[in-house]
Amino acid sequence: MTKHDHPTMAHRARSLLCGLAAATAAMLMSACGSLGGHPPAPAVAAAADYSYVIGAGDTLNIIVWRNPELSLSVPVRPDGKISAPLVDELVAQGKTSTTVARDIEKQLAKFVRDPVVTVIVTTFVGPFAEQIRVVGEATRPQFLAYRQKMTVLDVMIAVGGLTDFADGNGATIVRSSEGNKQYSVRLKDLVRRGDVTANVEMRPGDILIIPQSFF
Repeated sequence: MTKHDHPTMAHRARSLLCGLAAATAAMLMSACGSLGGHPPAPAVAAAADYSYVIGAGDTLNIIVWRNPELSLSVPVRPDGKISAPLVDELVAQGKTSTTVARDIEKQLAKFVRDPVVTVIVTTFVGPFAEQIRVVGEATRPQFLAYRQKMTVLDVMIAVGGLTDFADGNGATIVRSSEGNKQYSVRLKDLVRRGDVTANVEMRPGDILIIPQSFF
């Protein structure tokens, strides 16, 4: 090897390092781009005509006017049904409280003249299809009953915020009501930086996925 070979080898080494650096940078940019590959979640998502439907685990307060002996509080069983005095097993899951009240009136009419029934939901769980599910790097991953105008900030308060390992700005909402369409959401900006522009409304059945950060 002559002294004239060293500059050529050094040049090749620098070229190789630059190539590796460029490739690594491209991979990182590609990975970052994949995290933000979904469109941002729309700020407004709640349906104006939404009505709460009863789910297994809910508690119903049944009030029969002028018949206190028939009035009581009952749970909705895991099979979605309720039982009450003079009322055979009645399906409550998937119905509104008004619909259940009319169903009870029909059964009571066999024994009571012109029954008037009011049903009030006092404990909310909601049907599985409408529950909000939070998975991944939340402090307390869980499912929540959907409420009208519920936002992602309401959800994060309920689950205790993000873990120290969360990639909050890489979070995704999977919207079952739109054929499992995916939207990106900036949880880190919202929760840790107070950027309220990152707050968006949820829809019944949404799944909020919070990935782990690799950096």
